[in-house]
Amino acid sequence: MSSARVSRHARIRMMAAVATVCALSAAPLAPQAVAADTPTYTETYRPQFHFTPQKNWMNDPNGLVYYKGEYHLFYQYNPNGNTWGDMSWGHAVSKDLVHWEELPLALSHDDEEMVFSGSAVVDWNNTTGFGTKKNPPMVAIYTSAYKNGGKQAQSLAYSTDRGRTWTKYQGNPVIDIGSDNFRDPKVQWYEPTKSWLMTVSLSAEHKVRFYSSKNLKDWQLQSEFGPAGATGGVWECPDLFPLAVDGDKKKIKWVLVVNINPGGIAGGSAAQYFIGDFDGKEFTADDKGTYTPPTGKVVQDFEGTGFGTWTSTGTAFGQGPAAGAVDWQGTVDGFYGKGLANSFHGGDGATGILSSPSFTVDSPYLNFKIGGGRHPHEAGTVMDSTPPEGTVLADFEGGTYGDWTATGDAFGTAPATGALPDQGQVSGFLGDGLVNTFRNGDSTTGTLTSAEFTIDNKHINFLIGGGNHPAGSDNPTAVELLVDGRVVRSATGKDAEALNWASWDVSDLAGKQARIRIVDDNTGGWGHVNVDHIMLSDSQAQRVSQETSVNLIVDGKVVRSATGADSETLDWASFDMRPYAGKKARIQVVDMNTAGWGHVMADQFTAADKPAKSVVQRADWADYGKDYYAAVSWENAPGGKRYMIGWMNNWDYGQSVPTSPWRGAQSVPREMALRTVDGRIRLASKPVGSLESLRGRRPATASDITVKSTSKPLIGPRAKGKAFDIEATFSLKDADRFGLKLRTGAGGEETVIGYDTTTQELYVDRTRSGAGGFNSTFPGVQTAPLKAENGKVKLRILVDWSSVEVFGGNGEAVITDQIFPDPSSTGVEVFAEGGTATLDHMRAWQLGSIWR
Repeated sequence: MSSARVSRHARIRMMAAVATVCALSAAPLAPQAVAADTPTYTETYRPQFHFTPQKNWMNDPNGLVYYKGEYHLFYQYNPNGNTWGDMSWGHAVSKDLVHWEELPLALSHDDEEMVFSGSAVVDWNNTTGFGTKKNPPMVAIYTSAYKNGGKQAQSLAYSTDRGRTWTKYQGNPVIDIGSDNFRDPKVQWYEPTKSWLMTVSLSAEHKVRFYSSKNLKDWQLQSEFGPAGATGGVWECPDLFPLAVDGDKKKIKWVLVVNINPGGIAGGSAAQYFIGDFDGKEFTADDKGTYTPPTGKVVQDFEGTGFGTWTSTGTAFGQGPAAGAVDWQGTVDGFYGKGLANSFHGGDGATGILSSPSFTVDSPYLNFKIGGGRHPHEAGTVMDSTPPEGTVLADFEGGTYGDWTATGDAFGTAPATGALPDQGQVSGFLGDGLVNTFRNGDSTTGTLTSAEFTIDNKHINFLIGGGNHPAGSDNPTAVELLVDGRVVRSATGKDAEALNWASWDVSDLAGKQARIRIVDDNTGGWGHVNVDHIMLSDSQAQRVSQETSVNLIVDGKVVRSATGADSETLDWASFDMRPYAGKKARIQVVDMNTAGWGHVMADQFTAADKPAKSVVQRADWADYGKDYYAAVSWENAPGGKRYMIGWMNNWDYGQSVPTSPWRGAQSVPREMALRTVDGRIRLASKPVGSLESLRGRRPATASDITVKSTSKPLIGPRAKGKAFDIEATFSLKDADRFGLKLRTGAGGEETVIGYDTTTQELYVDRTRSGAGGFNSTFPGVQTAPLKAENGKVKLRILVDWSSVEVFGGNGEAVITDQIFPDPSSTGVEVFAEGGTATLDHMRAWQLGSIWR
């Protein structure tokens, strides 16, 4: 079960503690409205060749096994709603890994447990006794997430009718170590010892355990692996399998996949892997050696008694550099020498800014070490949290709701004074009171409605946090403005406990009588709302910074930013300074956060010719995009093939993507291989071959198209569409960047698939890919290292109605990203920036739907 799925509320607590902002908007994006007569599987953002359930929430793929001509795909599923909750196993089958038939619910949650992630095997020798040798049982090994206390343990269920019906084993659980972070068993038959092998995660400890059994019921611990590689989030959904290196069956290496959330290469969720050897008991990762950062000129190392020419505001950074941890802080390491900048003076409640003097940019990169909280800079925020002048309608002080009327049980009898039991830290509210509907967890619902008032100012400002469930969705957590009984404005939180300002322009409603209604109609994940300080004003309240970051300021604007990873260990980060050569710049170390991990640490600012790489950048990733997580592989696939699939989403915003009546998609299944790239063994992947059965007969083609610092549309009826399979090869000339722009159209929408020759990186830019305002971390650029081969770059690109999957080179660089463009955005363009590049040849097939 992925995404910090400690119990539902424990997951919420963790995510809330690290959430950056509660971002909101005056007109938040609701899930795409679906007309009553819209046929299923034709909804606006419905993937046409990726598996999605007909309705409701889906996340991790589970129980991947091949049996009697069918590939089984089980998956984490909420049978009762479109957000995470009531975790059960949904079920689909396929004969070709492309066309899927959704079957009835396989394993259901009940009063005692939710059914978290796991795997399935065919017990050919009936070692369990659940079937017979003539009719061997299919056995699911899953994590029981007990509702009373949150303990996680490993359990069994079995089927003797090809997975159509299931029985939970009466002897469950079969492994119980008393932990609430012990989950996601992947089980396989290990022939050398003629026993079952389980790979399972100790999530919070960043460890994987290996167990052995003869009958799937009695298990013996063999060994542990980890911590290693990236450890900036929980480890989940591990998988272990052997592959031949470069197709040589005499050279076998083992791949250990460990999914991590947050702390992935693109931020949030991702699939990490290790390559090594397995002897039946222990996995030993290949030694990648020690890391030496690039040398350069140190411009600030915080080794003096004061900050020197750097200036500080606020109290967070103290009077000078720290010598490590300060009072009440955990052990701090990873810094150089004796000193560092540390904003934990006064704890997480203190804020401040540490600024360098102005300097002229004269080196290609600025490398530095950073630690502390994961609260990124958000564009457009301000440092001053003082509300504008105006009339306060409600500040929820004094222990009562005054003349507001409550229904249901979510609001209790009086305002909260901060966080409620089992809730993460709540911050950003003013005074001592606020509205907080986390009473008894997310299970409560209700409304709170103001007395009638006259709109006599230009703006209504208020602070809001909590769940991202907009008004108009099935189960909102929202603030609504009612005029004549109709909702005319609304806002929602962004899956964060920190409150921040929202503002409605109500100048067109001047003189109208109105009410404000706070609604909590959600009992799933993040099913609550936090509200405070509702006021009328002639000024719009500006969203306040809640960052813990290091920023580069050029021309008064933040042009580069980095944040910590919720860790007291400092790690390398790097700013590409080349676009700002010759300009004046300043460095700011910013702590504007007063909640959990509300501090930042920095050290060893170094001007260098090459970028330093963080532990995350030095780790190995199955996919470098934002939307590939909980990746696991099929057992028993014909021909010894190893196919892998991942949940095409990210826990940073997974419950907020604008889809309805379903939410969640799986990636295209991929055939995995090990290839030697630049002298190092890498995991590579390509789309399953049977996907080509969806191709139209005649592709759109293009060849020998040279572009110089421009974009050129590809013209023709077959060179437009919403679902494509593209093969393209480019020749490097002197362009800095080149590639394709897809889904171009309405309002300048485009998804850029490019190659940067200056960094030797493949990239996907989805900053203009359509709807993305539901979360501040959604827009952005994802990159993957990729070297050109013989002066050429080869791409395979899968474009669906709401996603792109890009395979670079021979599949060693892969980027998977969701996109939400307007349906009318169907164009394709070739482009080059900073010089010339040539599209040698391209073939683009429109893909048919698997649903028709």
